[in-house]
Amino acid sequence: MSIRHGLLALLERGQMYGYQLRAAFEESTGSTWPLNIGQVYTTLARLERDGLVRPLPESEAGQRPYEITDAGRADLALWFATPISRTDRPRDELAIKLALALTTPGVDVRSVVQAQRSATIRALQELTRLKYGSDRPEDLPWRLVLDSMMFQAEAEVRWLDHCETSLVRHRTGAPAPPVARPGDATEPDAARWVDEEARR
Repeated sequence: MSIRHGLLALLERGQMYGYQLRAAFEESTGSTWPLNIGQVYTTLARLERDGLVRPLPESEAGQRPYEITDAGRADLALWFATPISRTDRPRDELAIKLALALTTPGVDVRSVVQAQRSATIRALQELTRLKYGSDRPEDLPWRLVLDSMMFQAEAEVRWLDHCETSLVRHRTGAPAPPVARPGDATEPDAARWVDEEARR
């Protein structure tokens, strides 16, 4: 998540000071990406340096609000208009971890995969619980964030299942099974993973 552009988007709504920005950011994302106040003020300082926001006079309570500039609006519009590239996202630590586990003596790779799978299933169950905890119209933004996280968790479980199958095949020398295509009857069902784990 781009904190920089998140703050610009919030300032497009109107002037805010640091604690208001943090609260609005967490409300918009359903607290799925908590911010500490230090991140907010560090980002504001960079945005001010780059001419994307400007500080306003302090209030009587000593709070300094910020407002977005024209350059900030242009930068925000460009961000919304530009698709996010896979290369713009952080490295996949899990994929790197498993790759290293395969080449590190004494590591039980299957245990690493199973531990991660269980943790991801638990996270998926919690996200599902949060999603269906409220259906108010104003909750739509963070429900969409939760949907994204659920889809990512489901994909991770599928990939971990694939890793486990590949490990077994590698040890036994068995031929690769046919690849399931989207829409195939043999395609794994994410709901099945949640139900299976819930019964354990």
